[in-house]
Amino acid sequence: MEKVLVTGASGFIALHCIHELLKEGYIVKGSLRNMKRAEEVRKSLKIDSENHKLEFCKLDLLHDEGWDEAAFDCDYLLHVASPFTIAEPKRESLLINPALEGTIRALNASKKSSKVKKVVLTSSMAAIAYGHDKQLCTPQDWTDTTKNVGAYVKSKTIAEKAAWDFVHNDNDHSFSMTTINPGMVFGPLLSDDIDGASAELLSKMINGKFPALPDAYFTVVDVRDVAKLHVDSLRNNKSDNKRIIATSPQGINIMKISKILRKNGYTKTPQKFIPTKMINSLASFNKEMKSMANMVNRGSYGADISETISIFNWEPISLEKTLIDMGNSLKQISTK
Repeated sequence: MEKVLVTGASGFIALHCIHELLKEGYIVKGSLRNMKRAEEVRKSLKIDSENHKLEFCKLDLLHDEGWDEAAFDCDYLLHVASPFTIAEPKRESLLINPALEGTIRALNASKKSSKVKKVVLTSSMAAIAYGHDKQLCTPQDWTDTTKNVGAYVKSKTIAEKAAWDFVHNDNDHSFSMTTINPGMVFGPLLSDDIDGASAELLSKMINGKFPALPDAYFTVVDVRDVAKLHVDSLRNNKSDNKRIIATSPQGINIMKISKILRKNGYTKTPQKFIPTKMINSLASFNKEMKSMANMVNRGSYGADISETISIFNWEPISLEKTLIDMGNSLKQISTK
């Protein structure tokens, strides 16, 4: 049985990846910054402590300790851990440093291990679609970080570029790599942790915490599809050394999400837009508005997912099912 190291095991996407890996018969080693969360992860996945197919190790994106030991007995590495926040941080280095350094540590550990055959890196459409006005984004496109794109977008772009530089400069060809580039990730939560960006966004929409919404578009994807593409990439050689776009082919206006939720019984979701002029005028002295303005001003764009469909025979879960299932899981969490 092959073993997979999954970084950031308690995260929204990582939990789904671990669930999918265990279902497919892999042994999983999940990394945590705080080992006290191990029991929480087991509980989320409904796996008791006697089950030896899931083990844990302590890793920190900003520290060297433990990385080589974590990777030495693993056949594959899913590097999912990376900080994510919609609001702009006080300093962009708070997002960029852990994203970049964690990626390099994961790749160095994979190279030093004699076993790791492949690394699958969780990147983002953030590394593809910003700082330019292309209407159809492809795996060949890169975000222009010289433009004012925001700290999170910059962190994902810098980290992914550094990963490809590492792989291209690795003369030993120690392992192959695939990056998965999802849009905004929605879908059911496996844990009770609703601190993630999409869970927080949907929770606030459902509970009427937003009087209005920005006129923003983003491409979206179901977390279960993202996890499946990560796991399928491990053994699918056609994905070797490719960027895999995992998202809707067209941008979705946030109001469409609100309408779908409203149609399914969430009557507190917003029905009005925040005037774009107001967002732009506040952006110069409000970090949250600056981040929002970047998204609004980008407008709608599409993504070329033809290669993803071709390599994986991918049939994405519908947006309505994604939102209904996420809404139901949030409802269950709130009644606990």
